[in-house]
Amino acid sequence: MADLFPAGREPDPDQRLEARLAEAERQGRPLRVKLGIDPTGSDIHLGHSLLFRKLRAFQNAGHTAVLIIGDFTARIGDPTGKSSTRVQLDAAAVEANAATYLAQLGQGQPPERSLLDFETPGRLEVRRNSEWLAGLALPQVIELLGISTVGQMLAKEDFANRYGSGTPISLHEFLYPLLQGYDSVAVAADLELGGTDQKFNVAMGRDMQRHFGQRPQFGLLLPILPGLDGVQKMSKSLGNTVGLMEDPLSMYSKLEKVPDAVVEDYLTLLTDLDTAALPANPRERQKAMALEVTASRHGREAALQAQADAAALVTAGAGGTGDGPQADSVPEASLAGLPFPLKAFYLLSALKVCASSSEGRRQIQGGGVKLDGEKLSDPNQEFASAAELAGKVLQLGKKTFRRLVA
Repeated sequence: MADLFPAGREPDPDQRLEARLAEAERQGRPLRVKLGIDPTGSDIHLGHSLLFRKLRAFQNAGHTAVLIIGDFTARIGDPTGKSSTRVQLDAAAVEANAATYLAQLGQGQPPERSLLDFETPGRLEVRRNSEWLAGLALPQVIELLGISTVGQMLAKEDFANRYGSGTPISLHEFLYPLLQGYDSVAVAADLELGGTDQKFNVAMGRDMQRHFGQRPQFGLLLPILPGLDGVQKMSKSLGNTVGLMEDPLSMYSKLEKVPDAVVEDYLTLLTDLDTAALPANPRERQKAMALEVTASRHGREAALQAQADAAALVTAGAGGTGDGPQADSVPEASLAGLPFPLKAFYLLSALKVCASSSEGRRQIQGGGVKLDGEKLSDPNQEFASAAELAGKVLQLGKKTFRRLVA
């Protein structure tokens, strides 16, 4: 963890988490551990998984995870880390995203294959905050607004930066931390998990509980996972993520290429490996991390196959004599419906390997695209039909592979 608050020295269950845990054990009750997620997108990546791993640890210790789907607050959008007002989503989009989030967290899967334990009785409550927020009357909203001040809101770094630069702040954005804080009241949380960028919102939950006569929750904050570039935080908008739903080969190939400087972070935050027992060699530690993270999502057999296939692709790409990966382990990309004849740069965007045709052109010109181990050099190279490409492996950089099928 990066932060725990409050962290008093005396054995007071309202000031020291260790004392709250001991008190709960004496009383024979689990702690209620809150984690809120706003389904503003459809994908969960490894950076998000830190919080879910910690929530699972509390589940495994016998406590109750209270997973709050912010279907109401997602329509406002968390202003944390944003330099402008977020686009508001409609209810249908939020609910569709929520369904994909739960599937990625393991709903419907046995506990040993899922990120959270959805099956063991008493270990998980999934709540939607529209249950209590959608019905708030105007007098109740006014009461919430009276708990905080404009000065407190402008002390929040994101608001302070925007106010100082003259960037507009909509009044409804001030409501977000208040409503998220009220979630803690609604579920009577003992502890809330969040990233280090969520301290303001978690502390607001303590203020709300105190106002409504509840024992304030503890805040346990986790570090922010660096992205694949090793510099900035893992973020889909920065293109430096590993998605939970990525196939084993893509996941392993991305992870074994992360910069040396962040391998120890990945080992500590994404695995349960005893790092002291791993080889000292940086490359071997990197491979052990990639294998373990991939195995945690796809099983050890699939992870080992991905490791072997990644090595085979590298050998083939370097002009080696390897047999290449097993065909069925490389994710497929269908050529059906593509408007042949087509050019190489358009192929990359049509298969969604690149976000756009212009990005596809840049990748080819930069030497980052191979077809069956042969580098593509001309973005305007034309392919006459699907038959010309079927069965070949398209490779983008060292991390993305697709077996083309007609």
